[in-house]
Amino acid sequence: MSFFKKLFGGGSASAEPAGDKVLGEEGYKGFLIKAIEMKVGSELQLAGTIEKDIDGALKTYRFIRADRMSSREDLVALALGKGRQIIDEQGDRIFS
Repeated sequence: MSFFKKLFGGGSASAEPAGDKVLGEEGYKGFLIKAIEMKVGSELQLAGTIEKDIDGALKTYRFIRADRMSSREDLVALALGKGRQIIDEQGDRIFS
């Protein structure tokens, strides 16, 4: 049975969000940016979410980048910065 779990996605992956553990967050131009912990071995991979309430519905955009680091402080700073950059470049279009 474990062969089929791994084959069809039920097995463990090498990079998984740790229950979307939020390491830091900030509000920016009406959006909420969250830095998310994503462990890959002993390193942390740059990941986060951007949220906004649009017409009473909470919209969420998830981003994952290739950058890896060992410091949580660096991860938070880079993830929040990347979130601001995405918002500046795309605005509400990230949800469409």
